[in-house]
Amino acid sequence: MGKKIVTVWLLLTVFIVNAWACTNLIVGKKASADGSVIVSYSADSYGMFGFLCHYPAAINESGVMRDIYEWDTGKYLGQIKEAKQTYNVIGNMNEFQVTIGETTFGGRPELVDSTGIMDYGSLIYVALQRSRTAKEAIKVMTDLVKEYGYYSSGESFTVADPNEAWILEMIGKGPGVKGAVWVAVRIPDDCIAAHANQSRIHKFDMNDKNNCLYSPDVISFAREKGYFSGMNKDFSFADAYCPLDFSGLRACEARVWSFFNMYNKTIGKAYLSYIEGTSKEPMPLYIKPDRKISVRDVQQAMRDHYEGTPLDITSDPGAGPFKTPYRLSPLTFQVEGEEYFNERPISTQQSGFTFVAQMRSTMPDVIGGVLWFGADDANMTVFTPVYCNTDRVPDVYAEGEGDCVTFSWNSAFWIYNWVAGMVRPRYSLMIDDMRQVQKKLEDTYSQAQEGVESVALKMYADDPEKAKDFLTRYAQMTAQAAVNSWKKLGEFLIVRYNDGVVKPVKNGKIVRPATGNTAEVERPGYPDEFLKEIVKATGERYKVKELK
Repeated sequence: MGKKIVTVWLLLTVFIVNAWACTNLIVGKKASADGSVIVSYSADSYGMFGFLCHYPAAINESGVMRDIYEWDTGKYLGQIKEAKQTYNVIGNMNEFQVTIGETTFGGRPELVDSTGIMDYGSLIYVALQRSRTAKEAIKVMTDLVKEYGYYSSGESFTVADPNEAWILEMIGKGPGVKGAVWVAVRIPDDCIAAHANQSRIHKFDMNDKNNCLYSPDVISFAREKGYFSGMNKDFSFADAYCPLDFSGLRACEARVWSFFNMYNKTIGKAYLSYIEGTSKEPMPLYIKPDRKISVRDVQQAMRDHYEGTPLDITSDPGAGPFKTPYRLSPLTFQVEGEEYFNERPISTQQSGFTFVAQMRSTMPDVIGGVLWFGADDANMTVFTPVYCNTDRVPDVYAEGEGDCVTFSWNSAFWIYNWVAGMVRPRYSLMIDDMRQVQKKLEDTYSQAQEGVESVALKMYADDPEKAKDFLTRYAQMTAQAAVNSWKKLGEFLIVRYNDGVVKPVKNGKIVRPATGNTAEVERPGYPDEFLKEIVKATGERYKVKELK
């Protein structure tokens, strides 16, 4: 392959990674506040319609084949043998609380096999239908690519169950070559980890069979391809298969750093120079947090925009007059021949859906596994509880309620996007109104959890199906209630902020005039610092002149 073609491929790979820029956060059971394993995921892609998928449990006849379609595009890839028994899957969690998330790291483009049948999305949902534990899911995934070939580029997977969480990293072997090279590392129970579109597994203990799994040729293949020539003990999966560049550092590793920094300031301080590009020592795969972490903490972490850190983007000119923590794509731009970049935080507007998965070994699976699900951007949505044995998708999360080019008032995705579209341009003015509704709903669901699950446990003792039905109906109710509240929020925002002014509020309601039909308004205008920037940029143009 010529140098020019390789360059084009590399640029294309960076573009694809930036387009599919997801984030996974991981909390071990001894690092969590309630003893649960917690993992999160945001499915980030411009143009993607977010809905909650469902695969019902089934018993299949021998010899049945299953069609595989690429998750990203819907392209038909081929067929695989269907398993005799498959398990219930709601979103990215199955009935045994096994949960799988992902982020694409791309890696070396010459290792993509366009003849493979299993893409990364299909690996996730097929493995969830066939696995009772995280380790079993890893085996299913790696066996599938060995038999049918791996279609996608390099991928990091979070594979977790109520007892443990793993990071599995995988990349293909090139056109027409079945299988993949891969390594999986178990995250210690008292630690936290994350990955965000950059390979994160460097050196790994090949002798620790309980906490490290890998393909037999993970090193020898790298030697064969010329990616590595040192001693086995010095082998780094990330360095061999996904060499770090600036995009991988600042747009990807920075998100991991932000999560680490939230819960261990010593680590955050130590690796800030790495994120800023002045140190080459990579961050560890996992760290110990300085305090226990709750589900609510992880939900908030998924809303992070680097606020309060050196990477904060709410105060520079790109934030506009109302300090929005969002930037329009693409991530990079050119001015007078020089290339610049926008920060890419954990929370981003292009999310199709997001979740925080709570997996508990202390409860029956029916009750222990909760997928706290939200459509659209984590910052602009409400996480509502969906239990892992749910066999009916809440109506507002269902596929078919609108689509990627069709708005629907019955679609959570479009309702959350509708409100977000109002808030982002005047972020600092409107965000508190949104936060009040968001916090009230999420507080309600969090505070109700113990009581709801207590009722479900009593039902479970008599009839597990009754418990499942009760929790399925509860998921339907909470999702619908959140969307109904968001519609009311949207109506409130339109009225309160109409025409660029602000109507005052008292006791949660917009103040009505004592007489007539002209509302009282406040004129906040632009912040002083923004006005100073306008004067600096325009000089005397807008200065009021005294007429002679």
